[in-house]
Amino acid sequence: MYFKVQMMQNVHLAPETDEDDLYSGYNDYNPTYDTEELENDIAFQEAVRTSHGRRPPSKTSLASSMGRPMTGAIQDGVTRPMTAVRAAGFTKAAVRGSAFDPLGQSRGPAPPLEAKNEDSPEEKIRQLEKKVNELVEESCIANSCGDLKLALEKAKDAGRKERILVRQREQVTTPENINLDLTYSVLFNLASQYSANEMYAEALNTYQVIVKNKMFSNAGRLKVNMGNIYLKQRNYSKAIKFYRMALDQIPSVHKEMRIKIMQNIGVTFIKTGQYSDAINSFEHIMSLAPNLKAGFNLILSYFAVGDRDKMKKAFQKLIAVPLEIDEDDKYISPSDDPHTNLVIEAIKNDHLRQMERERKAMAEKYIMTAAKLIAPVIETSFAVGYDWCVEVVKASQYVELANDLEINKAITYLRQKDFNQAVETLKMFEKKDSRVKSAAATNLSFLYYLENEFAQASSYADLAVNSDRYNPSALTNKGNTVFANGDYEKAAEFYKEALRNDSSCTEALYNIGLTYKRLNRLDEALDCFLKLHAILRNSAQVLYQIANVYELMEDPNQAIEWLMQLISVVPTDSRALSKLGELYDSEGDKSQAFQYYYESYRYFPSNIEVIEWLGAYYIDTQFCEKAIQYFERASLIQPSQVKWQLMVASCFRRSGNYQKALDTYKDIHRKFPENVECLRFLVRLCTDIGLKEVQEYATKLKRLEKMKEIREQRVRSGRDSGGGSRSRREGSAGSDSGQSCSASSKGERLSAKLRALPGTNEPYESSSNKEIDASYVDPLGPQIERPKTAARKRIDEDDFADEELGDDLLPE
Repeated sequence: MYFKVQMMQNVHLAPETDEDDLYSGYNDYNPTYDTEELENDIAFQEAVRTSHGRRPPSKTSLASSMGRPMTGAIQDGVTRPMTAVRAAGFTKAAVRGSAFDPLGQSRGPAPPLEAKNEDSPEEKIRQLEKKVNELVEESCIANSCGDLKLALEKAKDAGRKERILVRQREQVTTPENINLDLTYSVLFNLASQYSANEMYAEALNTYQVIVKNKMFSNAGRLKVNMGNIYLKQRNYSKAIKFYRMALDQIPSVHKEMRIKIMQNIGVTFIKTGQYSDAINSFEHIMSLAPNLKAGFNLILSYFAVGDRDKMKKAFQKLIAVPLEIDEDDKYISPSDDPHTNLVIEAIKNDHLRQMERERKAMAEKYIMTAAKLIAPVIETSFAVGYDWCVEVVKASQYVELANDLEINKAITYLRQKDFNQAVETLKMFEKKDSRVKSAAATNLSFLYYLENEFAQASSYADLAVNSDRYNPSALTNKGNTVFANGDYEKAAEFYKEALRNDSSCTEALYNIGLTYKRLNRLDEALDCFLKLHAILRNSAQVLYQIANVYELMEDPNQAIEWLMQLISVVPTDSRALSKLGELYDSEGDKSQAFQYYYESYRYFPSNIEVIEWLGAYYIDTQFCEKAIQYFERASLIQPSQVKWQLMVASCFRRSGNYQKALDTYKDIHRKFPENVECLRFLVRLCTDIGLKEVQEYATKLKRLEKMKEIREQRVRSGRDSGGGSRSRREGSAGSDSGQSCSASSKGERLSAKLRALPGTNEPYESSSNKEIDASYVDPLGPQIERPKTAARKRIDEDDFADEELGDDLLPE
């Protein structure tokens, strides 16, 4: 209290003036706290003179005779606030003329903080613990980025440092102070990284360390992870064992976790073929908390045991599973309020909305797949089964899937080669809404296009385009019908429009490339195929087209380079190998040409062009004996062509085996008695050897030559007597035929089909057509190279197990 009095003596009040004073108001205070009267306060002076003022303050507030409460004292239940009774910056020193220093800067800087002792054990432990946490975090980040090896190295390093940390803690503190949470996280991360790197034995050992340590709470649920590892190892019995152990250790309050474990148990039972146990698991799940995956797996289990009625009931349960997503009407603005519209625009495509779309798409996928699975078996015919599924779907929240099921029904007819029923089913959609009508008309256009009924294909393509102008598949099919009629410029416009509507429509881009090839705009065609190659990196058709364009641009080196990429994708394609041989042959590299021609012959020993080249190659290199096997093969493929048997006999003759050559010529003469060339060689051989049959063969030869002359004279006289117009027509036909043969021999070697070979029942004939037409198309013939139809890919490739159909067959 005395100290407070001394402070009050240093207070100097500013004189009152009429002007505004920065320190005005400091003299306005309660008279109760007037310090000037303290000298007249007897009690206060007594306290100052005695030890009363130095006594420790009591809990009761002290008051002077004037009733002044003590700072911090409690009066009437309220604590008096701490106060300052002197002006800021005014000290006793200021009266003596010292500088104004309200912040005390003249006292110099504050003393430095006390430095940490980094050598202390506690600080070392703290730094090591921080390093372990950083390593665990870096390991998790590396795993999320896909760098599994780095994640494992970081996890191992964290484990080593954590063990050092534990030993140091044991030396400094008691074992109770060990950070169990850090140890748990290090071990758990290490086990996860082992599992991600498929080091399952190490992962299981690490999980065992965690599970067996009783100090870790809730470690028993990690047996689910151990069960997952055994499932990956196909050790199904142990997987089920650990799933059940985890299920026993998880309390019933964790309902969602228990359901997921039961679902894993059911899937494991399916893999082991224990469908009854799987059914029990999935039935239990569907009774507690129905979900899409459990419902779909339940249908699969009933399908495996062949229970028709249960399949129907399970399908109805799957349909009834609630999606728990908002309706689409929520994202439609009900008014013109700009604030509301802004909010709706913001949430229309946010992460929650995307999750809802994914959930709905997954539900539709499961329902469509389940319907395709059970429809053929739940009724007497698949059509009746589809009708039942359609009725169930129409009565559910997935009513829009009914039309998709109907289209799928038509596709099933196509797989069964029942085209009439497929067409009838698709025609039912002509009076439906525009989206479904467009999808059905697209498929009808595709079917008629395959049957070469281009008028009908064009009609339904127009219907599909009119129903949905933004349907890229419909525009592609319309372009195909125009392409088939030879109007390539217009076809290109349709393909471009399809690409504008859907830049990922690879069929349209491929067909534009074909169109530009027909128009001889090779640079633009090459640009299209290179763009397509960037999208479809391993497409054999695209690689071949690029090579073919370079060949047409007379750049054989680039053509060879792209064909080399092609055979790296399809190394057993005989046509690509023979084309490589042809290009190397044109470049004069016979050895490389022989290598690729021989490889082509190994994979497809029925290509006449390849056989002819190989035989001629051995004759040129003076290995006539080796050429014999190729010409014999050719004679088997084309037994009605005498030239192959003559080549066999010629090879025998050139190799010096005259007796074998003579026998071969005699055999040819028996099969083809009117062949003049065979008789000439017989006469020559018999003369050289000195056989008596020479006169007989010479007489036959003269008679044949005379008959040939008479026949030629008749032909000439007939031509002379014929009309000039007829002669001109024949001449024109002959020239066209010659051009066609030339094109076939030069430009169409790679992909020409062996349709010209005589007889369909001859060896290799039926299989050769299929083999040759499997992959590639020829840029010259309209029947050989057709534009890609939008729907063709899915009808050829859609498999039941894929659980989905393409956009060109099913509307989205």
